[in-house]
Amino acid sequence: MAASTSTLNVPSLNPKLSSSLSISSPAQFSISSLSLRAAHGRGSRRFVVLATGGLDAKPTVLVAEKLGAAGLDLLKEFANVDCSYNLSPEELNTKISLCDALIVRSGTKVSREVFESSGGRLKVVGRAGVGIDNVDLAAATEHGCLVVNAPTANTVAAAEHGIALLAAMARNVAQADASVKAGKWLRNKYVGVSLVGKTLAVMGFGKVGTELARRAKGLGMHVIAHDPYAPADRARAIGVELVTFDEAIATADFISLHMPLTPTTSKMLNDETFGKMKKGVRIVNVARGGVIDEEALVRALDSGIVAQAALDVFTKEPPSPESKLVQHENVIVTPHLGASTVEAQSCMAVPVSNLVISLVNHGRELQGNDLSIHFPTNRCYQSLNHMSYSLRNLVVWLSS
Repeated sequence: MAASTSTLNVPSLNPKLSSSLSISSPAQFSISSLSLRAAHGRGSRRFVVLATGGLDAKPTVLVAEKLGAAGLDLLKEFANVDCSYNLSPEELNTKISLCDALIVRSGTKVSREVFESSGGRLKVVGRAGVGIDNVDLAAATEHGCLVVNAPTANTVAAAEHGIALLAAMARNVAQADASVKAGKWLRNKYVGVSLVGKTLAVMGFGKVGTELARRAKGLGMHVIAHDPYAPADRARAIGVELVTFDEAIATADFISLHMPLTPTTSKMLNDETFGKMKKGVRIVNVARGGVIDEEALVRALDSGIVAQAALDVFTKEPPSPESKLVQHENVIVTPHLGASTVEAQSCMAVPVSNLVISLVNHGRELQGNDLSIHFPTNRCYQSLNHMSYSLRNLVVWLSS
């Protein structure tokens, strides 16, 4: 299939500010039907594809994880939508060569192999949510593919879930619930601790960390935070003091994690850092599982350094049912529910769907709020602010 060069024009509220991005993309190619059949023997699968070509055909969007109905309805107006969930890496690699865009949440790894398998056809990867650590941005750059997300869509939902875990952990809600359902009445066993007057260290003072801090202040907690990139005046505005990493973990009664997973933050909480914490500290994680060394956390729980932990995320998801961490009596767990509210699902689905369609159909007008475009490079980036329809944090990484 011959490749062609297209230009994306990004409109601006400021008539003096405009930008265009030239990307290489294959000719339009429409899939009229795609079916998956189970082959006999060893549970393997094969794809049967009926395809037609044409420059005016609708683009094909693969939705690899559940997306809000409003977003799907929007996609179906402008594209052929293939909703295929729980694909294996091999199945995703097979399907992707037939798609112009891919929409995922946190459970699908968009690896280098995905971009290589696309044969240059994939133009846009839409991440319905905040983080993009499940997408290989370097490979996206090399294959001329834009990566977009909705960085504020699930902020409130994640903060609320953090507070829910904080309170449930402090009052042993999950353990007490299981006990009563097992026919027991152990009031003395499940005596909890109060949140009022306790020190909460928010590790990562971005959007979610800030919203959680606001709510914790409302519960009467003393809130401190650590984030080397957060402005002190923003923290002071809501009554939060920014402190060093060591001071945060040494003084906190509760620690809530809200940093992204990067090489710097990977296993940030480990044997060494647990050793610096106040004995009996309680830890909440609604960020990324990899920021905690899970084996070290089990050791800290067994020794009493960490009294309790409440975890929504894990290094490997889903974790093994035999995981010592999951099965620990002082740990409560949820299956990555931080963004799982009806409202958050809609807020993530609509803007990401809007932008995916706008970018796939280059001539369409950009729509939606609070979106980001990521186009990484090893040389430079250009930040484009005040774009139409309040496209805040729109960052286009331009390759040389």
